[in-house]
Amino acid sequence: MIERIRKTARESIETKQSFFDANSELVASAADLIIDSIKSGGKILVFGNGGSAADAQHIAAELVNKLTFDRPPIAAIALTTDTSILTSVGNDSTFDDLFARQVRALGRRGDVALAISTSGNSPNILRAVEVSHELGIKTIALAGRDGGKLANDVDLALIVRADSTQRIQETHITIGHILCEIVESALFP
Repeated sequence: MIERIRKTARESIETKQSFFDANSELVASAADLIIDSIKSGGKILVFGNGGSAADAQHIAAELVNKLTFDRPPIAAIALTTDTSILTSVGNDSTFDDLFARQVRALGRRGDVALAISTSGNSPNILRAVEVSHELGIKTIALAGRDGGKLANDVDLALIVRADSTQRIQETHITIGHILCEIVESALFP
């Protein structure tokens, strides 16, 4: 059991190290997109399915509340939290429009959509990105494996090139924390 724990921890560390060694400049570019949006009165729309939905809520909470120090809130919305909207769209329309309808209702030119998908192929994520582009919303993806279709559909793709969903999600939340830390430090030095 102890060796399994150590092996899993090593895999997690190696996945993160590999990602950041190859993609630190892209993470900085993603932070710049978010900073520019907030400075110009925009907001961040964050969404994903399953564990990625939890990550969306986590990232939005860090922005709205605080991460490392007390400061004014940063405008962010997790599109995964309103059960009435989620169930009504899923029931009355289609699950594929779950996030797209919310982006259309809440998104404005100058906002940033942060789409999280371990596979990069979730139809409801792809549809929300399509609507984001229609509205002039910049798009960032946190994806895994080869990035799937999402990698080619967004303005900026942060792809964790791993096969393990757990390692991908662990790296995604690390990316999220780093983005939040950079954004709050830039906006509130």
